[in-house]
Amino acid sequence: MKTIVAMPGDGIGKVVLPEAIRVLEASGFEAEYIHGDIGWEFWIKEGNALPERTIDLLGKHKIGLFGAITSKPKTEADKELAPELKGKGYVYFSPIVGLRQHFNLDICTRPCKAFKGNPLNFIRKDGKGGFEEPMVDAVIFRQNTEGMYGGVEWTNPPAEVRAALETHPRMKAFKEVKSEDLAISTRIVTRPATEKIIRAAFEYAKKFGYKNVTVCEKPNVLRETSGMYLQIGKEIAKEYPGIDLWDTNIDAQMMWLTKNPENYGVLVSENMFGDIISDGFAGLVGGLGFACSANIGDEVAVFEPTHGSAPKYEQLNPSIVNPIAMILSACMMLDHIGETDKAEKIRNAIASVIEEGKVKTYDMMKLRGSAKAIEEGAATTQQMTDAIIAKI
Repeated sequence: MKTIVAMPGDGIGKVVLPEAIRVLEASGFEAEYIHGDIGWEFWIKEGNALPERTIDLLGKHKIGLFGAITSKPKTEADKELAPELKGKGYVYFSPIVGLRQHFNLDICTRPCKAFKGNPLNFIRKDGKGGFEEPMVDAVIFRQNTEGMYGGVEWTNPPAEVRAALETHPRMKAFKEVKSEDLAISTRIVTRPATEKIIRAAFEYAKKFGYKNVTVCEKPNVLRETSGMYLQIGKEIAKEYPGIDLWDTNIDAQMMWLTKNPENYGVLVSENMFGDIISDGFAGLVGGLGFACSANIGDEVAVFEPTHGSAPKYEQLNPSIVNPIAMILSACMMLDHIGETDKAEKIRNAIASVIEEGKVKTYDMMKLRGSAKAIEEGAATTQQMTDAIIAKI
C-alpha cells in the first residue's frame, strides 16, 4: 500500500484536497495518507512555511498531494510574523518553490485539455456568422527550479554583487543609481536542466502522439537565456523525426492562444514563462478550476492544482469551489505510480459529469463567487465530488 503525504496548505487547499482523496478511494485506490504541515500559519508561528518535518516526510515517502498556498509580499509577510520571531532574521520564501528546489522537482507538467460540454471552453467566431469551439489539448512543460524563480535577487545589492554586475557594459545605464534604489533579480538557466526539460517534452510528445513541440521563450531580447532554450531545442529535435519543432515568443504566443490554440501540442518554457503560458491555456479550458499539475524529480513527486488558496472562499459553508483541478492532479499522481486504469476511470467520470451538464459549480455557471451561488443553482464542492463518484 502506498503512503501519500497530504499537504492541504492554505485556504481552499483544505477544502479540495479531502475531496480528491474521496474520489481516489472511490476509484479503488488504496493508500495511507499522512498529513504534512505547510503554509502560512507555520510562517506566522514558526518563521518557516515549509517545516523540516514535512521535508522529512516527503523524503521518506516520495509522493505528495498538495492543495494550495498563500504567499504575500515581503513587507506583509514580515508584519504577520509572530511578535517573538520578528527581528530574528526570518525571511519568507514560497514553500512550494522550496519543495521544488529542495527535491529538484525540475519537471513541471501542466496539461490543459478541454472537456466536451464545458460551458467555459473557449469559442471563437468562424468567419461565417457563427461560432466554433476548438478542442484544446496542450501540455506545458515548465522548467521548475531555476530561471526567474530561482530566488537569486537583491534589494540594495552588496558592493561585491554590484561590482560584478558593472563588469557588464549594459550596467552603464544604471551607473548613477544608488544601490539602495536598486532591486535586482536574476534569470539563471543551466544547460543540463534545459536539456532535461526539453527532452522530457519531446519524449512526452512521442509517447502520446503529439505532432509538435513548441519552445516558447523570448530569444530576440533575452538572447543568452532564451537563446539557450532555442539552441538546445534545435539540437534535441534532430533526435525525434516526425515531431516538428516550433518556436514562439511568449508575448506573441499569448495572442495566438485565442487565434489557433488547437494547433499547439506540447510546449516547453523556462519557469516564469511556463507559469504564464500554462495559465493562459488553462483559461481556454475552463480556468484554474480545471488546471492540474505535476512536479516531478528523480525520486520525489508532488501533485497540485495551479490555483491559489482563495482564502475568502475557505469559510463558506457549504463550500462552492470547484474541486476538479485537485482531482485531476490526483489523476496525474495515479499515472505517475502506474495506476493508469484508475486515473482514466476518474477522468472519464469527470468528462461524463461535465458533458451531462446537470451538476455545475459556480465558475461553470459564470456566477459570482459567493454563498448566493448555491441559491442560483450552483453545485457545492461536495455535490460535484459526489457526482463524479457516482459516475465512477
